[in-house]
Amino acid sequence: MLRKTKLKTRMILTLGFLGAFQTILIGGFAGYYLSDSLYDEIARRALMVAKTVAATPAVINGIRSRDIPDLNRLAARLADTNEALFIVIGDHEAIRLAHPDTSRIGFSMADDDGDDGREALVNGNAYVGRAKGSLGESMRGKAPVKAPDSGDIIGIVSVGYSLDQVDTTIQRYNIVLYSVVGAALLFTILSAIVIAGRFKRAIFGLEPEEIARLFQERDATLQSVREGIIAVNREGIITTANRAAHETLNLSPDESLAGTPLLDILPDSSLMSVLESGQPDFDREIWLRGRQMVVNRLPVRQGNDIIGVVASFRLSNELDQVSRRLTRIQQYADTLRSQTHEYSNKLHTIAGLIQIGAHDEALNLIGSEVSDHQALLHLLLEAVPDPVIAGCLLGKYNRAREMGLRLDIDPDSRMTDIPELLPRDQLVSILGNLIDNALEATRLHSGEGGRVRLSMTDLGEELIFEVEDEGPGVPEEAQRKIFERGVSSKGEDHGIGLHLVQQFLNRWGGSITVENLAEKGSRFTLYLPKRPEERTSL
Repeated sequence: MLRKTKLKTRMILTLGFLGAFQTILIGGFAGYYLSDSLYDEIARRALMVAKTVAATPAVINGIRSRDIPDLNRLAARLADTNEALFIVIGDHEAIRLAHPDTSRIGFSMADDDGDDGREALVNGNAYVGRAKGSLGESMRGKAPVKAPDSGDIIGIVSVGYSLDQVDTTIQRYNIVLYSVVGAALLFTILSAIVIAGRFKRAIFGLEPEEIARLFQERDATLQSVREGIIAVNREGIITTANRAAHETLNLSPDESLAGTPLLDILPDSSLMSVLESGQPDFDREIWLRGRQMVVNRLPVRQGNDIIGVVASFRLSNELDQVSRRLTRIQQYADTLRSQTHEYSNKLHTIAGLIQIGAHDEALNLIGSEVSDHQALLHLLLEAVPDPVIAGCLLGKYNRAREMGLRLDIDPDSRMTDIPELLPRDQLVSILGNLIDNALEATRLHSGEGGRVRLSMTDLGEELIFEVEDEGPGVPEEAQRKIFERGVSSKGEDHGIGLHLVQQFLNRWGGSITVENLAEKGSRFTLYLPKRPEERTSL
């Protein structure tokens, strides 16, 4: 039945019941302990007073002389002084010599409670007893009276404290105690209501079943996402890692990452820096374990405090698969367009020469065209066996001819040792950007007939590309700024190409230099390490 009620009601009932049970239990124990302590205290007090009275010289002398009036006055005064209900004094046969009720003097003390005082009169021991006598129920302390000179027992003293007074005191204390218990119980119930309300708000008003369902949905969602996801708390301990994270990081799917320090898995991780800065990081390309990835890192906040970081990451080659295909298609289209345009002009020229009977000139033009392309194709086949890069250079060669320029490739160039990890589409993109910029600068500054020179080498530990143009050169103060986004001499909507070049170099660990040539133009030299350093981690 309780399970069908709402969480807030369940919490109020549960906390209220526990609070009430604990309060009542503690209150009952306190009441019992208080009562027992009071009775024990009264017993000790009765015994102590009895011993004190029994050792009083006036009492000893009164018993010896059997001075009953004097003993009664003394007993009354001592009873009043010690706030006792009564003090009774008897001789060695337990016959009363002093009693608050004078009619009982001369009779045995045993007719009050059946106790003839044998323990005190025979054994000489003081003791405590509880009995109901002529003056009501009382706690009685009895002590023997001994002669100081001989040590003989000459009498007995009985001191009684009314238990009605004790019960009244206990009732007064119980009223206070139960009032406190009631207030504590009420406070517990109110606290349960407040705690239940705050707890309910903290979990967004959800019921436990709804939370369990959301957790299952969240776990299913995490496992279905193709991106790797890792969450860490403020101490750097992994709290969540989905299946894609294991696959992307080449970890065993059976290895649980939850509870593992992040730095044990990724020693060079900079994820914890987000905890300090609190700044999210989107679409950052990194090299991790020999593969290029795209990472997003977001801090997890609770109010104004950062309590953790979530990182999502995916292989860049998967992300850019469509982009690479489109890039290649665009390169092929540019190459075909340039070749079509150029060959269309050449065919028209050849057809005109044939029509006017200039057959020798037509043959020379055909031979020259075939010779140039054969030489270029032979050079590319020998020096650049990679078809993507060779195709890019062939397209730029035809593009240059279409613009009335020449793209000269150094015949000593060699580019055969390109690492497999180097993304061909990005290499083609940055090389194409440099050649396009060189062609544009040469056309604007030198006009038709201008030359752009390209040399390549893969000797040593780096791939080196040099592109020289016949443009106006780059002022020294602008040589660093030209790689910033939006900086260009071509006006608005430009300044993207060199910025992308610099971004790729930053990720790969390469560099680029710019220098002006002595005659005219400038030289861009690109350096790409064959084994890039893994500069950034998750």
